[in-house]
Amino acid sequence: MGDRPVKKKCHRTSLLFIDNVAFGSAESLLSVAVTQFSEPSGGPTAAKPISLRRQFLICMGMCAIASIVIALWFPRPVLGVLLAGLSLPWQSAVGLLIGTALALGTLIGSRHKSQSGSTRRMVENYGKLDLRGWNPLWIALLAGFGEELLFRGALQPLVGLWISSLLFVLVHARAYRFRQFNKAVLIQALGLFAMSIALGLMARFAGLLTAMIVHAAIDVAGLYAIQRALIAAKPAATG
Repeated sequence: MGDRPVKKKCHRTSLLFIDNVAFGSAESLLSVAVTQFSEPSGGPTAAKPISLRRQFLICMGMCAIASIVIALWFPRPVLGVLLAGLSLPWQSAVGLLIGTALALGTLIGSRHKSQSGSTRRMVENYGKLDLRGWNPLWIALLAGFGEELLFRGALQPLVGLWISSLLFVLVHARAYRFRQFNKAVLIQALGLFAMSIALGLMARFAGLLTAMIVHAAIDVAGLYAIQRALIAAKPAATG
């Protein structure tokens, strides 16, 4: 009987880690733009939503950096990097299978921990994006393509899986408020690092397209969960 609180605490810690591997990794290149607005001086509604056009330009910037790195240090062009690995139908099938499973985990995780501090921080930060209508889908597609081309397509072959994943986490540090170091933040950072490692392994053994599809699927689920949370919060804010 006496060990039940310990077991319960361990179980909750495990659930938090699993949730963050799925929901907490629904970050993508969004955080590169979000970091500019992570602490608005006039409150969460002071700044205008970050437009889809801005996200597109950031994606193009990441693709440009990746293309320069590939042109300078790779023996094959960008198209060769994109087409490497399994055949495109197999890459698509594997990506859709894994991506669907993780997207479901993201949605379940968002419901399971809807009131947690990490979820509230994500809603606050990513709520600064323009998430109206179909925008979560387009933002997720831009994120999946741009970040995977840069981190998995260009950087990973040069600096290795572990260092590229560490860089991936560092890029998202401010958007996730990792500077507020505590147990919850550590678990969230480890979850994001684990997801980056998983995406790197997918890119290595299946192909870059697989990693892009999985990344986009997780982001679609995460952003729609945030969109739903923002819509649900509006009546409370106006009431």
